[in-house]
Amino acid sequence: MSGLKLKITIIAALLFAPILSNSQELVRSLRGSWKFQIGDNMDWSEKNYNDSNWDVIYAPSAWENEGFNGYDGYAWYRKKFNGADLDNKKGLYLKLGYIDDVDQVFINGHFIGYSGKFPPDFHTAYNASRKYNIPEEYINYDGENVIAIRVFDTVLGGGLVSGNLGIYEYTRGDYNALNLEGLWKFQEGDNFKWKEPNIDESEWSYLMAPGLWRYLGKKVWESYGWYRKKFVLPQRLKNKQLTLILGKIDDFDEVYINGVLIGETNDGERYGNSWSYKETRVYPVPDDIIKENGENTIAVRVQDLGGHAGIYEGPLVLIDSQYVTAYLRSYRLN
Repeated sequence: MSGLKLKITIIAALLFAPILSNSQELVRSLRGSWKFQIGDNMDWSEKNYNDSNWDVIYAPSAWENEGFNGYDGYAWYRKKFNGADLDNKKGLYLKLGYIDDVDQVFINGHFIGYSGKFPPDFHTAYNASRKYNIPEEYINYDGENVIAIRVFDTVLGGGLVSGNLGIYEYTRGDYNALNLEGLWKFQEGDNFKWKEPNIDESEWSYLMAPGLWRYLGKKVWESYGWYRKKFVLPQRLKNKQLTLILGKIDDFDEVYINGVLIGETNDGERYGNSWSYKETRVYPVPDDIIKENGENTIAVRVQDLGGHAGIYEGPLVLIDSQYVTAYLRSYRLN
């Protein structure tokens, strides 16, 4: 990831819907010692970066309380954990408590989530509790893993200041579902070529989903936008009849997997009369569309009529179809 230039667009973590469900279990506490370095270098996100000469500080705690009194600016945290005793059939996520002000989070060099917006278009997220899904394909279940967190602070306390830091597993529904919440690629505008699996996404922005377009920092209301996400089908979902659940979308959508339309929601009404935004998107996936070996692409075309916009509420999962009803009931109860 050396030299990586991330085009980050802001989505407030406070608006994230529960991922899978609120049923959760701590499997690894992350409270305690972290490697720490002031400054900013995207190489520090890499799994194999040598951080042996970094300082060691305690988290959660403002870095001002850990020997860096008065420091405002960029800094990085790094911490290793062993994946050998994690259950590879359980969905995992990070809880990082409250970070002052802005963060980007990486697992083994892979960007998995953010809150706030870095300069020059700074926007704080100091009051947002961080919760980031960990894509299972990024975890080394045979040994060492590295969490790297890039932080920017302006005034007062900085860093991982408070909260129950840890790796948690979802304890309901995760054996039969692939969690798709978190980072998606996003592009404002409308081009039907964007449904195809192999287009160039290098100039697209990152966007957290679920979330709202109004945090993009540009005018996208009453417009079109496209979301894209790639995934590899886990072994537990192979040879299953599958359903894609995409939560609630404001307002209309068309959904493609590997370039094939699998569903759409559009009641044809105008702003103020349309109720499409209240509908939970549940789209059965036709047989033989998903590659059981190799990478797949979901593309979502969204049309906004006005006001709020985007994939604003979860769940976002690919699930064994026989569990859809029970899963949605459980999700709503939590």
